Amino acid sequence: MFIVTLLASPDRADLDGATVEALRNAWGGGEARWLSRGVAAEFPLPALPANRWEAWAGLQGLGVDLVVQPAGGRRKKMLLADMDSTMIGQECIDELADMAGVGPRVAEITRRAMNGELDFEGALLERVGLLRGLPEAVIGTVLAERITLAPGGRELVATMKANGGYTALVSGGFNAFTASVAAQLGFDEHRANTLLADNGRLSGDVARPILGREAKVAALEEISARLGIDHADVLAVGDGANDLGMLHLAGAGVALHAKPSVAAQCDIRINHGDLTALLYIQGYAAGDFA
Repeated sequence: MFIVTLLASPDRADLDGATVEALRNAWGGGEARWLSRGVAAEFPLPALPANRWEAWAGLQGLGVDLVVQPAGGRRKKMLLADMDSTMIGQECIDELADMAGVGPRVAEITRRAMNGELDFEGALLERVGLLRGLPEAVIGTVLAERITLAPGGRELVATMKANGGYTALVSGGFNAFTASVAAQLGFDEHRANTLLADNGRLSGDVARPILGREAKVAALEEISARLGIDHADVLAVGDGANDLGMLHLAGAGVALHAKPSVAAQCDIRINHGDLTALLYIQGYAAGDFA
């Protein structure tokens, strides 16, 4: 048995009942259930449809995300989340670079690295090197003035924790930022790289080992083993090429507003919904949110 979930942007709330019923009828699904009127609906399906991705593409043109997944075990016990452009709306290193006067150069390297065009570790070191001499205090300024939490993040973390889930923030960015974001959102733990500084100024380097793609996979393996849960019990979310390892290993790997080359490698792609989509695909209704 499978579950089909249709999702629209909560800001627009324009998921039409006719759209839901048209797909349900075409696929021979069971009775539809609204999880949030105008935002999310689901229905059961006995078999995986052959034209799944054709339907997905058509619905994208209507501003609707489509997720088809096995019905069993979809409510997860652990959330493993990327930070930059996932749990927050920015790339922290790009914001620091803008303050250092090298914003466009660093942003282009970030774009290529997240799209999988550059080696993550090499791209990180190149970008951090361009921050050399920047006052360490600028980190606090960026956090206070430039970093915004992504919509739905508070509800996602709080609801999973309220239902016994464990939450971890794992970033290829910097722990000066993950510490703040994790505290604001209520994550149980966080992992990231450490920017090195000397006499109050960034040295242009990070502590070793560098946390990249493999470290995110290791985090999933280590934390799930510690909790005594299977990889299938993990919900992972990210947007960049360095997230693909954990997205593929998790029971549900969500490409959220991801780079096209990343989304193409994932079965769960959220391009229109916000982070609450990760609750809807687990079967939570809006009234269940913490």
